[in-house]
Amino acid sequence: MAAIATPKLGDAFRKINRDILATLDRPKPGYWVLLFFAVSLVGWGAFAFCYQTYWGLGVAGYAPPVMWAVYITNFVFWVGIAHAGTLISAILYLFRAKWRASVNRSAEAMTVFAVMTAGLFPMIHLGRVWKFYYLMPYYPNRLTIWPNFKSPLVWDVFAVSTYFTISSIFLFVGLIPDTASARDRCTDWRKPIYTVLSLGWQGTSVHWRHYNRAYIFLAALATPLVLSVHSVVSWDFAMSIVPGWHTTIFAPYFVAGAIFSGLGMVLTILVPLRKILKMEEYITLDHMEGMAKLVLLTSTIVFYSYLMEFFIAYYCGEPVERASTLFRLFGHYWWATWTMLTCNAIIPLVLWFKSVRRNTIALFIVSIFVNIGMWFERFVIIVTSLSHEYEPAMFRNYSPTWIEYSITAASFAWWGMYFLLFIKFLPAVSIAEYKELIAREAAEAHA
Repeated sequence: MAAIATPKLGDAFRKINRDILATLDRPKPGYWVLLFFAVSLVGWGAFAFCYQTYWGLGVAGYAPPVMWAVYITNFVFWVGIAHAGTLISAILYLFRAKWRASVNRSAEAMTVFAVMTAGLFPMIHLGRVWKFYYLMPYYPNRLTIWPNFKSPLVWDVFAVSTYFTISSIFLFVGLIPDTASARDRCTDWRKPIYTVLSLGWQGTSVHWRHYNRAYIFLAALATPLVLSVHSVVSWDFAMSIVPGWHTTIFAPYFVAGAIFSGLGMVLTILVPLRKILKMEEYITLDHMEGMAKLVLLTSTIVFYSYLMEFFIAYYCGEPVERASTLFRLFGHYWWATWTMLTCNAIIPLVLWFKSVRRNTIALFIVSIFVNIGMWFERFVIIVTSLSHEYEPAMFRNYSPTWIEYSITAASFAWWGMYFLLFIKFLPAVSIAEYKELIAREAAEAHA
């Protein structure tokens, strides 16, 4: 403890406050250009959604039996993106992984905004969006509206809403010491906001004791959600008898894929973030390499799952299952399947090389391919299976319309808009955890 009180460490703490809180100052013109572009794209997506609501789902590319398409693809994609935040913040926190301290805040914010984005798509897909409350037991004794609790679609409602609640609380609790630092530094209109968000934080030993207990409790509570939420999403498919869906590997396969896609998105935002905000000293190449190793690990698990899918289709002896798999690989949507395999299984192999793992440009390019590949994975699972089921007379090829393209693009803008607002009003790197990390290292060195 003697090392913590040294003037050298005190100077380091003040420098951390100064550097990280400097990102909250007046943004550059480029920031407003990005924000305007995101808001404009969201507005166009809102127009497309209103157009669809007025004219009905017929303006989308739906054609029986393909009644789940791009909207559900986006839902599963965004729920998967949200998993990296819980992995980095909760699981790696419990395992005391030091490198997570600089990337956890961005991952947590990404998680909350991704779940907010994912939650829109079941309502968009519904068509009659004003009927969404039928999913909940809304006045059941009065209106006799009872959800079917045997349906995994209803399980989704509870799983995703629980995940959003825990992730939001986890992000908010982690922000309390940092908003107190911003409160003490600000003198403008933001000071009252930071005062409310900091909940009267003074940094006393009592406050820290309660804070640490609450944080580790939330980490332990959030950890099972990494496994449960996307397992429930996978049961939307696996509980059916559609060829290509009815398989027991879907739960671990979806969880690994969710973490894989989420880590890819974290890299996508961290590489430009550390450069634009001049945070290279806090988000170092060691942090980026740690993320890249996890991407490589989860890519290997996902590739193994692909091989198991192909093997099960061959080994089961079911002609329809085999035909569905061959249709994925060589049928109308062959390009989507091979894009998925290339982006998720082949391109991440370059991360075996340390020089690539420590090259931010290479990591950014790989992360973009991972995001593309994981979106196409969900598209392949949903569309190819539905378009090529049991009856040849019912085979249909699906093509998205401008409505679906617009709403999909708007979902990325919606997520990006919230993240842009976040990094300019709240610290993108955890001040408290970074201070704790260097204090621990100083104490170990002094011992």
